[in-house]
Amino acid sequence: MRRLPSIILFVGLAVNLLAQSPHGADLKVNCASCHTSDGWEIPFDTWKFDKTPQPKISKVTGWEIGWDTSKFNHNATNFALSGQHARVDCRSCHETLVFSEASLDCISCHTDMHNQTVGTDCARCHNTENWLVDNITELHQDNGFPLMGAHAHATCTDCHKSGSALRFDRIGNDCINCHTNDYMATANPNHQTAGFSTNCAECHDLAKFDWTTDKVKHDFFPLTKGHDISDCAKCHTNGNYTNTPATCVSCHKTDYETAINPNHTVSNFSQNCIECHTTDPDWMPATYMQHDAAYFPIYSGAHKGEWDKCADCHTNPSNYAEFTCITCHKNPETDDNHSGINGYVYNSPACLACHPAGDVGTAFDHNSTNFPLTGAHQTTACIDCHASGYAGTPTNCASCHTTDYNQSANPSHTALAIPTDCASCHTTAGWEPATFAIHNNYYQLNGAHAAVANQCATCHNGDYNNTPNTCAGCHTADYNQTTNPSHSAAQFPMDCAGCHGETAWAPATFDHDGQHFPIYSGKHKGEWDKCADCHTNPSNFSEFTCTTCHTNPETNNKHNGINGYAYNSPACLACHPAGDATGSFDHNTTNFPLKGAHQTTACIDCHASGYAGTPTNCASCHTTDYNQTNDPNHASAGFPTDCKECHSETAWAPSNFDHDGMYFPIYSGKHKNKWDQCSECHTNPSNYAVFSCTVCHTNPGTNNDHQGVNGYSYSSPACLSCHPDGN
Repeated sequence: MRRLPSIILFVGLAVNLLAQSPHGADLKVNCASCHTSDGWEIPFDTWKFDKTPQPKISKVTGWEIGWDTSKFNHNATNFALSGQHARVDCRSCHETLVFSEASLDCISCHTDMHNQTVGTDCARCHNTENWLVDNITELHQDNGFPLMGAHAHATCTDCHKSGSALRFDRIGNDCINCHTNDYMATANPNHQTAGFSTNCAECHDLAKFDWTTDKVKHDFFPLTKGHDISDCAKCHTNGNYTNTPATCVSCHKTDYETAINPNHTVSNFSQNCIECHTTDPDWMPATYMQHDAAYFPIYSGAHKGEWDKCADCHTNPSNYAEFTCITCHKNPETDDNHSGINGYVYNSPACLACHPAGDVGTAFDHNSTNFPLTGAHQTTACIDCHASGYAGTPTNCASCHTTDYNQSANPSHTALAIPTDCASCHTTAGWEPATFAIHNNYYQLNGAHAAVANQCATCHNGDYNNTPNTCAGCHTADYNQTTNPSHSAAQFPMDCAGCHGETAWAPATFDHDGQHFPIYSGKHKGEWDKCADCHTNPSNFSEFTCTTCHTNPETNNKHNGINGYAYNSPACLACHPAGDATGSFDHNTTNFPLKGAHQTTACIDCHASGYAGTPTNCASCHTTDYNQTNDPNHASAGFPTDCKECHSETAWAPSNFDHDGMYFPIYSGKHKNKWDQCSECHTNPSNYAVFSCTVCHTNPGTNNDHQGVNGYSYSSPACLSCHPDGN
């Protein structure tokens, strides 16, 4: 009871002081929460920084009666104290007694050593314990530049250079932002001169700790077949990639000098290898096309395809100037073939001298003169023409054949004043048959008439002045004797040219196709021999029969279910005016021509609902095929329903799905020819989005190959993430 007055006095004082609080109007707490009756100084051991406020429990009832406010707890405010904040003097942050004037922002207490290059929120990188940063990798990942390979071991100042070493200005995520000097200074090869990309990652591996690479873009000198090697030093022998010559001999001089079959040096072959060789390994196949023009035709002419290797003709491998013909052209056949040829000798040089082009001509080729020998001239004795010597022998016909001209009586050449140029009518094969080309000046000869132009008596009967030029003048007997059909009974005109051509009586040019029914075209072409096959009444060719060939029960069976069908010839013509099974309708004239497997598909398969308005998109007919396809499952893989994007109209397989362009290269690159079927990688047939790399890339080999690679994980998604192009 003695203490009660003092307590009342202290409470009264506290109430009075609350009205005069120096901490501002916003702080409404009991002074005793912080201060004691001993004075305004606050002992450190009275603070509770590391504990959250606890509810106050009644000792009598055990009920919760509010929060324990007997002591001030900074953690109950909007700024909990942790780390170094729990150990600093209050006045370091609260410069005045009005505590609400202290800002919650880091920058209000801490000087921005980074000069606004990373923002003002210290907590993004630092914690309250110290200023050290231990999540640099995550920070770079969030900013779009993951630290890999050498980047993960570089110090911050290697990239973020500044005078204070504390500015971290954004320098960009492109390689060239940091490596411009490396790019410009690289001389082997000179990147700038070669026009190389400034994206270092196109050639260099970010996971490596040096600039070595095996991914050089070598388009300026395509590496194909034998050149497709991974060891750069094979060609760039001195370590200089800038001045490596692109000529064949710069790499293959030793190959050139050591080649002995044939000896390239002795034969003075070109040092430009591509003139004969491809880039196929082992130098074969090779084609020395210059051989034809420079020496002797072996890729053309009579010797084309008659040899397999150089040694067939060049039997001395140390001297390709030597050759042999008589290995193939043996005796006695060769001697027999040259019987009677003056100057003939059986040896290889003589063969070449007389046959420089490899053909059957002799050293002297009369055909190279202005009077080639053909026909009977070939067997005529030289003296017959060259009686006065060889020089100045005339080449006109009359110089030799005037006597033959004057004695010709059928017809008389002199009486008709036929030109003395024998070649205008005759050939060198003989006097007959003659073409008499000037006959057209009197009567045009075509077709069969032209064929008998050499047999003048057939039409002229020895009289070349009064021969009639009408058809009936020669062909009345042919007209009267014709029975299929009987021209006279049918009263056909006697102008043969109305139906027949001049080539032959048959086929006739009677326009049966255009006027009546197609028999020279369409389905009936070649199916008949004579008119009587269809026209069984020779006295009336307006009658015809179809049922002679189209017999039953086959015809009835083919027309089963066709309304209006009747088995008689007029009905046949009425339904099939063009003589084919589909009448005059041609599907290829529509906007959906039939190709491939569509040509053999039954009409009802597509036109089940009728013919009008039938859709032409693939899915309208093939949705079931699409939904039932499970290798791969088109529906689950989300493939388009436009079949023609991958399939042809011939068959479903093979298809041309662009797996390389859309997903992953399997028809090119490292995985080309490394698989046989989809299920090797897509092991879940119900979901082709699932794939497996580890079926082929097994352990421990794969783990060993990735030894020391940061972030490596033995899983298929990780494989694809790091190797999107399969390299």
